[in-house]
Amino acid sequence: MKSLALLLLLLPASDTAPRPSISPASPATAPVQITEWTVPWEKTRPRDPYVDKNGIVWFVGQAGNYVAWLNPANGEFKRFEIEDGTNPHNLIVAADGMVWYSGNRNGRIAKLDPATGKSTIYMMPDKAVKDPHTLIQDKSGNIWFTAQFSNYVGHVVTSSGQVHVIKPPTSDSRPYGIVMDPKNRPWFVEFGTNRIATIDPSTLKVTEYPLPNEKTRPRRIAVTSDGILWYGDYTRGMLGRFDPNTKAVKEWPLPSAAMSLPYAMTSDDRDRIWLVETGVQPNRLVGFDPKSESWFSITPVSKSGGLTIRHMIFNKPTRSIWFGTDANTIGRAAVP
Repeated sequence: MKSLALLLLLLPASDTAPRPSISPASPATAPVQITEWTVPWEKTRPRDPYVDKNGIVWFVGQAGNYVAWLNPANGEFKRFEIEDGTNPHNLIVAADGMVWYSGNRNGRIAKLDPATGKSTIYMMPDKAVKDPHTLIQDKSGNIWFTAQFSNYVGHVVTSSGQVHVIKPPTSDSRPYGIVMDPKNRPWFVEFGTNRIATIDPSTLKVTEYPLPNEKTRPRRIAVTSDGILWYGDYTRGMLGRFDPNTKAVKEWPLPSAAMSLPYAMTSDDRDRIWLVETGVQPNRLVGFDPKSESWFSITPVSKSGGLTIRHMIFNKPTRSIWFGTDANTIGRAAVP
């Protein structure tokens, strides 16, 4: 099945080719409750939801070129039109309610005011940075982001709109998933190679750490309260643990092993790790407990199948994980 994983890695991001079916979870891997809402704008790839302080779920339509929200209490949707050609990849909601999103096709970061629907545009200082990717906010309210194919990471000072861009040492490293650790340092994975990296917030220097297996291709990253970094190895079907203090790495096979293609991932408030296996259809949400070093939950995304679930977040007030699917739904998983 390794050949299948490598083949799918080379397919374009929009690929929806059939994937192998997997048998239901065993009693030892209890499923969680998943609810999905169908987005009313067809084939728009709704993705990367983010829950604001009022419980409204914001998301982008990457193929539909919009920013929108869902009210999960009544199923209402609202759409905001944005600049043509933006093809937004990701968004976050700041403490003041402003919605920041990345222009994945037109090289910019933008801030949308929900009250007016108007966007303020912040251009990249270097035209080489064409594809802002995933955004994360630090404790000061500033934004860090990746730009995958341009091979950059970036920093936005939200009070001024000033943008800094930094090129990692490794060429074609493809910076992808990014998180902030408890010490307010950004960490990201490099999907084009077998590296995990961090940026010094003071000097903007990038430090890379090679992972032991040269075939490793980490796509997303999560962090637990102890500062340990976790990654999903897309090509090898492994969950990896990286200790920033000792630089030690430990790995565990995902339930679907080499065919799993782990993509979206997050951690919850009990320091458990959640990933989505996108190499199987329907996609499966799987939970890992670092304390027991075991998989404790497996749940097929059975309503829509998921097609591909690319990013997700844990929302502590509602104890739920939110995600978007290529099957044109927004999903919520209630975790124990």
